[in-house]
Amino acid sequence: MTRPFSGVEEFHRIKRLPPYVFAEVNRLKAEFRAGGMDIIDFGMGNPDTDTPAHIVEKLIETVQKPRTHRYSTSRGVPGLRRAQAAYYERRFGVTLDPEKEIVATLGSKEGLANLAMAITAPGDVVLAPNPSYPIHPYGFMIAGGALRHIPTAARPDGAFDAEAYLNALARAVRHSVPTPIALIVNFPSNPTALVCDLDFYKEIVAFARKHEMFVLSDLAYSEIYFDDTPPPSILQAPGARDLAVEFTSLSKTYSMPGWRMGFAVGCERLISALTRIKSYLDYGAFTPIQVAATAALNGPQDCVDEIRQLYQSRRDVLVESMERAGWTIPSPAATMFAWAPVPEPFRALGSLEFAKILLAEAEVAVAPGVGFGEYGENHVRIGLVENEQRVRQAARNVRKLMQNADEIIARYSQLSDRSDA
Repeated sequence: MTRPFSGVEEFHRIKRLPPYVFAEVNRLKAEFRAGGMDIIDFGMGNPDTDTPAHIVEKLIETVQKPRTHRYSTSRGVPGLRRAQAAYYERRFGVTLDPEKEIVATLGSKEGLANLAMAITAPGDVVLAPNPSYPIHPYGFMIAGGALRHIPTAARPDGAFDAEAYLNALARAVRHSVPTPIALIVNFPSNPTALVCDLDFYKEIVAFARKHEMFVLSDLAYSEIYFDDTPPPSILQAPGARDLAVEFTSLSKTYSMPGWRMGFAVGCERLISALTRIKSYLDYGAFTPIQVAATAALNGPQDCVDEIRQLYQSRRDVLVESMERAGWTIPSPAATMFAWAPVPEPFRALGSLEFAKILLAEAEVAVAPGVGFGEYGENHVRIGLVENEQRVRQAARNVRKLMQNADEIIARYSQLSDRSDA
């Protein structure tokens, strides 16, 4: 009998990717749900609220016109690019050319990955934050690049430690051969929820200019913030448009995750490279989606305020109820996530084992921090994607877990010892 062809070895790009840390938690989550457990799922950043009605209505209106069913354009229809330019003008005071400095993307994730493919040669070094949203480093790894990780951490008061970051950045460039081609920044940050100010961006732009690097800024959470200071854009920094491109998304701002609509804006050279490579790979989003996205950007913005207030209310309930349960979680200043230290009794187990125990014993799913990079260990990411009633139920379950921590840890240690024997 002929043996099935399996190839000589594992594919090169697949071989470069690390094991998917979240897979084990996802497998257990599906298994427990199939067994009848009511899992309260904070694991994925998947908005659970409805897309605002006026955006949906514009989609329905447009899709009923047969001419919109044809191929679209990968760079985005002109009206959509003009709408994004208007958003940057009113929100950041930044004037952009819709023809040369804006391209629509299939969500910010696709834009980041395709720009990595456009500008990366094998062996090029890229500086990525750690912990980080996985596409930031691995988009470049898939493209053949090499990574240097920049630890992104908080000071004791919970604020972003910009000085430590800049020092780590300088060390990374000093010890990188060849000199890095690009730096990725992400504020407000996924997963850490840290925020930065415009002065930090000014330093980043000056540093990048000195070392002849591009800067890729992920600003997907520009409108999900909880204090009186909206997050800035790196393009507000003098000279940024010469070397920086910024990615934004409608997914969280307008609760449109499945619509897959985002943008890359800024440096004309980078936008040109992304536009060219996309022209070979896709025909852009479905035209009715682009028209509806235009309506989102140009239309009433009270829905954005309502979505922001919803996440803030959930954040407050999460932090307060978990504190009563015995789990202290820092209150995030932005994003739809809380970056929570693994509770002290479980700290030695690590974030993945704690996430599995939390799932099995408390019916609560979170994302283990180590899945976002080695500097994410001893934390878990909690998505604000369950309603307040469910958040309070999760806290009640966690309270029982914390009250029985010693017994639970001893039981799992015994099971581990048996499996090792």
